[in-house]
Amino acid sequence: MDKQPAGRRAGFAASSPLHVVLQRSCRDDGAAAGLEHGFSSHNPRLRFASAKALPSGLSALVQSHVEGVELLKIVQEAGWPIWPLILCSIAAVALIVERFMALRTARVAPGYLLGEVIAVTRNGLPSQDVITKLAENSLLGGVLASGLKLLSVDPRVGEVQLRQTFEGAGRDAAHKMDRYLNALGSIAAAAPLLGLFGTVVGMIEIFGSQGTGATNPAELAHGISTALYNTAAGLVVAIPSLLFYRYFRGRVDDYLHTLEQSSEQLLTQLVRVTSGRQPVGTK
Repeated sequence: MDKQPAGRRAGFAASSPLHVVLQRSCRDDGAAAGLEHGFSSHNPRLRFASAKALPSGLSALVQSHVEGVELLKIVQEAGWPIWPLILCSIAAVALIVERFMALRTARVAPGYLLGEVIAVTRNGLPSQDVITKLAENSLLGGVLASGLKLLSVDPRVGEVQLRQTFEGAGRDAAHKMDRYLNALGSIAAAAPLLGLFGTVVGMIEIFGSQGTGATNPAELAHGISTALYNTAAGLVVAIPSLLFYRYFRGRVDDYLHTLEQSSEQLLTQLVRVTSGRQPVGTK
């Protein structure tokens, strides 16, 4: 009386909501079906957890693999003209990262540095160790330290010579800040031309596939892929490179203005200290 027929037990299992959930999950991911069956024979909670967690992890792994395969397929369909664009994109990313690190405010013109230098030189010239540490602090520190080094060697130096020293140090700092910017600008200018070159190669392949009389759909599709993918790749490389080139150029101009103003203020301070008179415009 307590035992139910096998048919009724099978029907109950088939109509169970938990069984329906697991059945759908197994259809979505056949690799997880065996694991879920093993879990279900021991613990229903593990059975339910495997249906919820395992397929999502496997689906993420499969999705990343599919994306990698699709990217490789795009490169293959674009043909050999896309390889120069790939090299340009790698070089552009490297230059952008390097310029971001080199043009940080702490390495070029810290905001606190000028005030500290003026405070130190208010009553006289600092020691040689202080000047050396100032030169190693940043590009602005190197510019300011150039005038202090000149005064430490010849305290009777005039304003004209100090100004020339600051200008020379400023040109050196500008050269360091401009490093690799021309290369980044060249990539921004050359990438669309390389994309256009790939487009021309694709068009040549398209017309070549039509020249034999019988149309070859595979060659026609490959020519179209080469033309379109290279055009898109050229724009993808050129647009960010141009934007970052303009951004870094603007930062360099701002830094040069800061260096010029700071050296001018220190020049006035040093003239007052060396001559023992107040600068023009002060009381």
